[in-house]
Amino acid sequence: MPVTAHLLTALVIAFAAGACSPEPPSKPRAAPPAGADPAPIPAKTVVLTFDDAFRSHLDFVAPILGHHGFGATFFITARWMDDREHYLDFEGVAALHRLGFEIGNHTHDHTYHFSAEDAPALPGQIRRLDEALAAVGVPRPVTFGWTANSFGPEALGLLRDEGYRFARRGRGPEYPLSGLSRGARYDPRLHHRLLIPASVVNSEWTVPHFRSLAREAVAGTAMVFQFHGVPDHAGPHLSVRPDTFRAFMAVLAEEGFNVLAIRDLSRYGVERIPSQDPMTKVRYSSFD
Repeated sequence: MPVTAHLLTALVIAFAAGACSPEPPSKPRAAPPAGADPAPIPAKTVVLTFDDAFRSHLDFVAPILGHHGFGATFFITARWMDDREHYLDFEGVAALHRLGFEIGNHTHDHTYHFSAEDAPALPGQIRRLDEALAAVGVPRPVTFGWTANSFGPEALGLLRDEGYRFARRGRGPEYPLSGLSRGARYDPRLHHRLLIPASVVNSEWTVPHFRSLAREAVAGTAMVFQFHGVPDHAGPHLSVRPDTFRAFMAVLAEEGFNVLAIRDLSRYGVERIPSQDPMTKVRYSSFD
């Protein structure tokens, strides 16, 4: 894994700030599975995630995922819901839930909480979205998506207090934010369950690049992919053409990948695996 100057800067900031506080008792959102130790994550496991509640997620993406029998997590924010042409309302989000997909919390207003000053507002943002989801019959989420893939030790502690079982970040600070990039392969022995790394799919990605990354999912690990709009009218760099997305999913189907939502990682006992993740001490902003 390349160690960039950006990563080194983030680590210096982290250790200057001090370690994240010990994990306090949390309010359970859903109990992890009990019983005998489960099998590890099987080889060829891929996790699909989709951010920001685009209308295309329900109208185009969900039918393709359903056709292949794939799981996925949709991270919901209400920030852009007034734009009904391009984004879902909460009834549309409820429709995704009824189709069997995981609904994750992405804050109500897509606010940022990586700084010590902004972290205290995180619980209110989480609970406000929880309430809006509950009003349309969507259960309280167990998975959180870091907005702008940015995070900090104070917000991490608050997320623990809120009882979250999983949270996904992006590719930084380990990998650059531009070009034909990728993120770290998720390994529960290395990565904290509230800082699961993902590869952020963008308009430059090709089918061979997607295939090569998916094939990195060896036993005990998973490749996590982060999509935005299919297509994304607001962020052309993050846009994926519908025909390209269809081809990506065909790769996963033809090669027999195990395609999941983030919550499905529970079946492999990842919440019981201790990790020594230096990112728990890092303050990272994708805006820097």
